[in-house]
Amino acid sequence: MAISTQTEDYNVLMKYRRLGHTGVYVSELCLGAMTFGTEWELIGALRQKEADALVNRSIDAGINFFDTADVYSTGDSEEILGRSLRDKRHDVVVATKVRGRMGKGPNEVGLSRLHIIRACDASLKRLGTDYIDLYQIHRADPETHIEETLRALTDLVKAGKVGYIGCSNLEAWELMKALGISQQQNLESFICTQSYYALAGRDIERDTIPLIDDQGLGLLVWSPLAGGFLSGKFTRDGSNDADARRTSFDFPPIDKSHVFDIIDAMRPIAQAHNASVAQVALAWLLAKRAVTSIIIGAKRMEQLDDNLGAIDLELTKEETAQLDEVSATPVPYPAWMLSLGDDRLPGTARDLAAMLKKSDSN
Repeated sequence: MAISTQTEDYNVLMKYRRLGHTGVYVSELCLGAMTFGTEWELIGALRQKEADALVNRSIDAGINFFDTADVYSTGDSEEILGRSLRDKRHDVVVATKVRGRMGKGPNEVGLSRLHIIRACDASLKRLGTDYIDLYQIHRADPETHIEETLRALTDLVKAGKVGYIGCSNLEAWELMKALGISQQQNLESFICTQSYYALAGRDIERDTIPLIDDQGLGLLVWSPLAGGFLSGKFTRDGSNDADARRTSFDFPPIDKSHVFDIIDAMRPIAQAHNASVAQVALAWLLAKRAVTSIIIGAKRMEQLDDNLGAIDLELTKEETAQLDEVSATPVPYPAWMLSLGDDRLPGTARDLAAMLKKSDSN
C-alpha cells in the first residue's frame, strides 16, 4: 500500500511505500549521497553548499529517505549528509552501509563483529546522530560467517544504535540463508535488499524478486538509470555528454547494443508524455510492485528536478508492455523448465515435444 502527500513548496505529489514488513513508510524516491564528498571526483565531488541545496530541494519535494555508505569518499559523504540533515534528523529516514575498506589495517574492512561495531560508531560520529535508521551490509564477506555478522547487527539494534538492518548486492541464496539463520537463532532479520535494477539490467527478476515477494522484504533500487546510460545522453554515433558519469566511469556493466535498442523504444514514449528518457526509466521501475524506493543521485539541481518529475509519470499498459518486451533477458535454467507448466495437466508433454522439435530444427 502506498500513501501520498502533496508538498506545499514543490509541485510533486510524493508517494510513500511501506519498507518491507515494518511499519515505516519511505518516499518512492530516495536521495543517494554517493556524489557527496570530493575524494570520488568521478562520481560527483559535491561540497557542503551544493549538497545542502540538493538535500533541501529533496525534502521540499517530499523525500524523507536518504542513503549513503561509510566508504563513499571514505566517510566524507556521511559527514556532509549529516550536516545537511542536522536540524531535520527526526523528520527523515537515514540509511548507511558497512563492509568496505576504511583504512589500511587488516581489520578495517569486512563484516566481522570487530569491524562492524567500530564502523557503526564511526558512522554515527560522522553523521552527527545517535542512531541509524537502516544499517545495511554493502555486499557479502566470504571471510566471515553470516551468523557472526547478524549477531553483531542484532547487538547494535539492542543497543539502540540501529533501527533496522538490511543488505545489498547479495545472491538470492545468500539472502535466504541469512533470513533462515536469523529465524533459527532469533536474531535481527534483514528487512530489505538494496539491489541494482533497471531496464538495462533485470537480473534480479530471476531469483531475488521472487524471494522478496515470498519473504515480504523491501527492495531499494540502486543505479536505476544504469550509471546514467538510460538518461538518453548517450547515442550510437558517440555524441555523448562529456559531463556524464559514464564517460569516465563506465559502470555498472551493460550490453550497450541491447540498451540502445531499449532507449530507441523509450524516446517516443518520452515524447508522448512530454517527459525525459530518464523519467520513463524511473516510471517503469515505479510501476513494479516489488520496488519500495528508487535511489537517485544528482550532481546538479536540474538532474534532481528531472528525476523528481518521474513521480507523476504514469505509463500506459501498452507502453509498459513494450518496454518489458524490448528489455527482456533470456530465461535461464531452471526457470525455462518451470515455464513448461505442470506435467499433471494435459498438454504439457505435447508442449515439451514441440519445443524439442523446434530446437532440433535450429
